[in-house]
Amino acid sequence: MIEGFYLDTSIWLDIYERRGLNGKQAINLIFKIIIESSIIVYSDLTIRELKHIGYETNEINFILSTAKPTILKHIHTYRKQIEQARKLAKQRNVPFKDALHAVLARDNNVQFVSRDKHFQKLKDITDTKSPETLI
Repeated sequence: MIEGFYLDTSIWLDIYERRGLNGKQAINLIFKIIIESSIIVYSDLTIRELKHIGYETNEINFILSTAKPTILKHIHTYRKQIEQARKLAKQRNVPFKDALHAVLARDNNVQFVSRDKHFQKLKDITDTKSPETLI
C-alpha cells in the first residue's frame, strides 16, 4: 500500500512558479493530499536540484511550505540507493538524478509524481503518475 507521495522537483516548481494549468493541477493535488491526511516526502536530492537551478535556502523553504509542515517528511538517501541509481541510469539511458528519484520513491513506498516521460523507462522501479491523474 502506498504511504504517501514524492513530488518530482518539477512539480514543486509548477506550484511555486505558478506554471499555468500544470501549477493549478499540482496545487489541487497538494489540497487532496492534505484533505486525505497523507504525507509528502522530499529528499536531499530535491533540495540539491532546487539549489542547482538557483534557489536560495529561504526560497526552498518557502516552496516546501506550500504543504503543511505536518504532512512533510524528509527522507534520506543511502549509498546503496545511489549505486543502484547509477547502474539504472547507465543501463536505461536516463539521467542519474531521475533514476535516484525513482529508487527513493520505491524504497519509501510512496507514489512518485512527475510529468517527465522518461520515467516510463523506470516503470518497473516505481509507478509514476502525473498530478492530474491523481486528483
